[in-house]
Amino acid sequence: MAVDSGPEGQRQEQEHLFNLKFAAKELNRNSKKCDKEEKAEKAKIKKAIQKGNMEVARIHAENAIRQKNQAINFLRMSARVDAVAARVQTAVTMGKVTKSMAGVVKSMDATLKSMNLEKISALMDKFEHQFETLDVQTQQMEDTMSNTTTLTTPQNQVDMLLQEMADEAGLDLNMELPQGQTGSVGTSVASAEQG
Repeated sequence: MAVDSGPEGQRQEQEHLFNLKFAAKELNRNSKKCDKEEKAEKAKIKKAIQKGNMEVARIHAENAIRQKNQAINFLRMSARVDAVAARVQTAVTMGKVTKSMAGVVKSMDATLKSMNLEKISALMDKFEHQFETLDVQTQQMEDTMSNTTTLTTPQNQVDMLLQEMADEAGLDLNMELPQGQTGSVGTSVASAEQG
């Protein structure tokens, strides 16, 4: 990304940064909306199981899983956009630091020619401060990037969710499932509860 150091370039960079941060918040908001819809679908699963309507329960379980996956995808994209915003912020800051350091280097030439030790010491302090600022920005960007994690979803989600909702409702779901599935659902739920 080429950094335009003029006032128009800085305004555009700030506008891009604002838009990125706004997009990240919007994605995060959509993730929370999907979480709420997932919870509503789970409540519908319980009601359907209590009424003994397994087909409707399965449809609501599929909807709940879809909402959960969508929430995760929105959250993942929000984290990625946040990481890009952090990079843009770092680029803007580094552009400012670079411009400031160029000014320090110019004044360094004049100060070194005068050989005034106090001025040289003050200039070195200013120069070191510029590098510290750059180090802090670089560390912040690295921290942001390392905090972005990839989320995964487990296997047999629909069956596990059906079993979980049946357990919460105090019902025995195993009678309704075909014989081959009872062991795998029980095993999946047991292993999920241990994890």
